[in-house]
Amino acid sequence: MSDEFKIEIVNPEKSFLSKEDVNEVVVPAFEGEMGILKDHISIISFLKPGIITIQAKSGEEKYYVEDGIIEFKNNTLSILTSYILNLKDIEKNKLQELLKNAEEESNKPEISDQLKYLADQKVETLKSIN
Repeated sequence: MSDEFKIEIVNPEKSFLSKEDVNEVVVPAFEGEMGILKDHISIISFLKPGIITIQAKSGEEKYYVEDGIIEFKNNTLSILTSYILNLKDIEKNKLQELLKNAEEESNKPEISDQLKYLADQKVETLKSIN
């Protein structure tokens, strides 16, 4: 019996990633880090800024996301996000730029509590990437 399931990540421009050999995915849901294994109950959840970790037969992959919606059903995890980067491709200067933007966003005097929370999540996540 295989314990693998399928993941599809889509962003507005295109299908970003599709894999059939996934064993576990950890996503940064608003409720906290959520681990998804084969035969997980059906869910729909929102993502906050953070790291998606995919454990697959072919190895581990990590992606930075800023937002998104996940749906898991029939052993397919679908992730729709407007902004996603593969951590292994991300350049140091791009990281610095994202961090600077997130810090500026977080420090705006007129920012709402919710937007400040999201900006702080970005800052925290980006600082943890090395």
